[in-house]
Amino acid sequence: MKFIRYIIVSIAFLCSLNTSAQINTDQVMRIGRNALYFEDYMLSIQYFNQVIQAKPYLAQPYFYRAIAKLSLEDYIGAEEDASIAIEHNPFITDAYEVRGVARQNLGRFREAISDYDKALSMLPENRGIMFNKALAQEEIKDYDNAEKSFDELLRAHPGFDNGYIGRAQLRLTTGDTINAIADINKAIELNKNATNAYVLRADIAIKTEKNYQQALDDMNEAIKLQPHYAGFFINRAFLRYRLDDYFGAMADYDYAIQLDPFNEVALFNRGLLRAEVHDNNKAIDDFSKVLSLNCNDHRALYNRAMLYRDIHDYNKALADINKVIEAYPTFAGAYFLRFEINRESGNISRAEKDYNKSMALAKSAKASSEDNSTENIASESEPQEVVANRFTSLLTIDNETNIHKEFQNKSIRGKVQDRNINIEAEPMFALSFYSSPTELKENTYYLKEIDEVNNTRMLRFLIMLTNKELHLNDEDAIKRHFESIEYYNSYIATHQPRAIDYFGRAMDFFTIHNYRSAMADLNRAIELMPDFTLAYFLRAITRLKNFEIEQLQGDENGNTTAMTAQLNMQKAKIVYTDIIADIDRVITLSPQMAVAHYNKGCILIAMQDYTSAISAFTNAINLKPDMGEAYYNRGFVYLKLGNKDAGIADLSKAGELGIIPSYNLLKRMTR
Repeated sequence: MKFIRYIIVSIAFLCSLNTSAQINTDQVMRIGRNALYFEDYMLSIQYFNQVIQAKPYLAQPYFYRAIAKLSLEDYIGAEEDASIAIEHNPFITDAYEVRGVARQNLGRFREAISDYDKALSMLPENRGIMFNKALAQEEIKDYDNAEKSFDELLRAHPGFDNGYIGRAQLRLTTGDTINAIADINKAIELNKNATNAYVLRADIAIKTEKNYQQALDDMNEAIKLQPHYAGFFINRAFLRYRLDDYFGAMADYDYAIQLDPFNEVALFNRGLLRAEVHDNNKAIDDFSKVLSLNCNDHRALYNRAMLYRDIHDYNKALADINKVIEAYPTFAGAYFLRFEINRESGNISRAEKDYNKSMALAKSAKASSEDNSTENIASESEPQEVVANRFTSLLTIDNETNIHKEFQNKSIRGKVQDRNINIEAEPMFALSFYSSPTELKENTYYLKEIDEVNNTRMLRFLIMLTNKELHLNDEDAIKRHFESIEYYNSYIATHQPRAIDYFGRAMDFFTIHNYRSAMADLNRAIELMPDFTLAYFLRAITRLKNFEIEQLQGDENGNTTAMTAQLNMQKAKIVYTDIIADIDRVITLSPQMAVAHYNKGCILIAMQDYTSAISAFTNAINLKPDMGEAYYNRGFVYLKLGNKDAGIADLSKAGELGIIPSYNLLKRMTR
């Protein structure tokens, strides 16, 4: 296991944030939760470490650190921290849930169930906890209670499609196929994008009815929803082959290998298909690639031996089949193949020995064929033709759906085990020291204002434009920004104040999610330089991030009443108005900045002013016709307004320009 060393921020630096130790702890805790909210788990752990060091008797920092560790799949660490949180405060319901999920992932299902029961005693109808408990009960083969748990879950949450899929999986395990299919159909009725339901129904069609066409129809639906999973194409290829669609099967194997070049199953199966049409050299290449990945794949060795024999390369054929016989000394078919290789190469005496050995093994296997066969490829009690068939049959990926555990804490954005794809607008552009290029979009957009600031060399790091926030998981990078803030602290204290210095420190604060401090520095920068375009640009996005965090913290205080909801709406309107004012100031100072119009459109979406949002995105597109994000968001808004044709046209253009989510949304809208 790889151990990660976390950087500890100096106490001196943390004390510089505020004068009071109590306020320091509160602020560091808040910033840590900011980082957790934005899924910067390593950074958040660093902050929680500091709070624990200062006040080890508090429960919350252990609880939040447990969530971060759970998100990083450090289940042992998550369990330990959740346990400490419970010791300090046994009424933190979510801590029992976190510990339950950690224990479930560690295979300690009974302890997980105990934690879920404790959490359910305080939150009796929590969907995620009820679901996880049912899965844990199934794991320990407590099928009756698992069924009861699923029944209770679906009574409380009748629209939860994944609950029906989970119960269907349980019913298949207990042999209740009819009711399992009913549950799957119900899940699809509730959510036509439930990939697992289609995959599970395809699996049933194959195993119970050998209805390959029905299975193929369901695999087609699964592929539409998850077009980049190689396993689905491998299994569809198998179905197409069984339906005599050779070219379709080959195309699927080719694409699966394109998605996953080291997929042994896809390479092996393509080799078999190529061998079937006597494309021997290419088939040998495929089996050789399989063996380069797994030198002990005896199926590949057996098939390559047959192909070497076909092209009369007897030495290589013997080398391969010898390895198979060494591993499976009772496999009659292997001796028969070696007999043919020796006979054709002129080694008659060895050929005769292999022939006799093959016949003797075949008779022995036939005599004991009434015995129960095993899963061993070379079982002596299994008919030899069955064994041989295993060596030359297409393989499939396990087609059974993987029912993921849920961890749902509405106060944390980076939800563990959340596999649902949310359709939402592309986010605003921000300034960053980092970019997150994709395969389709390698470069960030150019802004002359950024270029001008970078060319001054007055900042410690180069800035760039991105709307794909990079999470800091590199401890050296995290350390650089804390050191940079300390540098600015010292420099500003001893030099004539300059707007660029406050702006530079604000960038560091923004990077480590200390948005209040970032806004204070941006305010000062704007005071010193009222026409500082990038300061207004960054302050707009900082206002939004800070507001999101405040909303998050407000949600944690308890039930939201109608009065508090109204107050939140009023506050949101004030914040959004301030953000729009900053963006409008940017547009006044730099009217050709397309991303400023785009950001304005994003805020207008949040304000539900869709008509104005379309106008803003249109302005962005007019200024920058290759701005895929603007097309995507405008299409998104058109769809919200019911204008399907205009929405689809914009999404198509956005996809053409490299905005990958466009295709997912297009498929949903054209189903």
